[in-house]
Amino acid sequence: MTDLAWIDAALTAARPQAVGALLRYFRDLDTAEEAFQEACLRALQRWPVNGPPRDPAAWLIMVGRNFALDEVRRRSKQQELPDENVISNTDDAETPLAERLDNSQYRDDVLRLLFVCCHPDLPATQQIALALRIVSGLTVKEIARAFLVSEAAMEQRITRAKRQVANANVPFEAPGAPERAERLSTVASMIYLLFNEGYSASGGDAHVRVPLCEEAIRLARLLLRLFPGEGEIMGLTALLLLQHARARARLDANGNIVLLEDQDRSLWDQNLIAEGLALVEKALRLRRAGPYQIQAAIAALHARAKRPEDTDWAQIDQLYAILESFTGSPVVTLNRAVAVSKVKGPEAALAMIEPLAGRLSGYFHFHGLQGALLEQLGRAAEARIAFDKAISLANTPAEAAHIRMHLDRLQQASEKPVSQAQA
Repeated sequence: MTDLAWIDAALTAARPQAVGALLRYFRDLDTAEEAFQEACLRALQRWPVNGPPRDPAAWLIMVGRNFALDEVRRRSKQQELPDENVISNTDDAETPLAERLDNSQYRDDVLRLLFVCCHPDLPATQQIALALRIVSGLTVKEIARAFLVSEAAMEQRITRAKRQVANANVPFEAPGAPERAERLSTVASMIYLLFNEGYSASGGDAHVRVPLCEEAIRLARLLLRLFPGEGEIMGLTALLLLQHARARARLDANGNIVLLEDQDRSLWDQNLIAEGLALVEKALRLRRAGPYQIQAAIAALHARAKRPEDTDWAQIDQLYAILESFTGSPVVTLNRAVAVSKVKGPEAALAMIEPLAGRLSGYFHFHGLQGALLEQLGRAAEARIAFDKAISLANTPAEAAHIRMHLDRLQQASEKPVSQAQA
C-alpha cells in the first residue's frame, strides 16, 4: 500500500473518534469538522516525511484541537497569527504530545457523537443524514444517493440539521439509557446506510470501499456491546458481517463485478460467516423479528449454500415477503423479484417489478434487473433499452462495465445469424 493510500485509510478510520473528541472540546459541529479537516491536511504534509504516529486518532485530535484554539484566539484578537512556516517546523512536535493521550479519553466519543447527531429534536431523515456526514465523512452526493434525493435537497437537509442542533443547545453528552434506547433505531439506520455506501462505493472508482464497510461493522459491534439483548442490533451486526464476508469474491482480477451465483465461494471469509450465523441464530431465538433480522436470515441462507444450486430460493422469497410487510420499500420488492425469478421464472419477476417503474426510475439496479429479465425472455430490443438506461445511471465503472457485458452479449446474438448466412 502506498503512503497516500495508507494515510487515507488511517484518516477514514480515525474520523469518528477524532471528530467526536473535538466536538466534546468545542461543542460546535462546524468547529469540530473544520478542525478535523485541518488536522488531515497537516497529516498529509507530515506523515510521509516523519512516519505515521502510533495512534493516528490521538494525533489528529491534538492537532485539530490546537488549530481550533488558535482560530479562537485569532478571532478574539481580530488579528492573524504569523504564517504556518514561521510558527511551525517539520519536527512534528504534536506527535510526542499525542502519544501521551490515553485512548480512554476519547473511546466513548464515537457513541456520544452518534447519539448527538441522532437527537430526537431532528426529523429522522435529518438525523441519519447528519450522522453520515459528521461521523463518517460521506459527501453530500453519497448521502443523497442513499436517500434517492437530489444533492441540493440533501445539502439543505444537512444544513438545517446543523443549524437546529446549534440553536437548540443540544447537550453534547452521552444520553442516559432511556434516551439511548429511543434513538437506537436511528443510529442503527445510520450504520446500515454507512455500510451500504461502502458496499456500493458510489463515490469512487472501486466498487467496494472496504474502510467504510469495516467502520460500519466496528460501530455495529460497539452498539451491540451497549445493547447485548437487542435482537435487531444482533441482526444488523450479523447482516453486515455476512455481506462483508463475500467482499473478496465480488470483483474479478480486472475489477469487474462477479454476481453472487458466479462467485468463488472459497474466497468467502468463513470467520465472518461463522460470527454472523451465530448472531442470526441468537437473534431469532428471541422471537422478536425485525427488518434487520430478516435481512440477516436471507444473507445466512446464501452463506450456508455450498453451491449456487443449493440456495433455498423459495425460503428467501418468503422472507422477502415478510420484509415487504415491515418496510413497504420498493427496493425490497425489487430484491424479492430476483428470488421470484429463480422460483417462478423471469416472467413472474418482470410482472412484479413493472409497477415499481415510477418510483425507481432513477435507480440503477431497477433497470439492470429489468434488462436481465427481458434478456432471459428473449425480448432483446426491450432489454437493450433497459440496459441503456441502467448504464446511464451507473455509479461506478464496475457497474457500467457489467451492463456493457450484457449489451455486448445482445449485440453478438443479433449478429450471429448474419455471419452464418454470409458463411
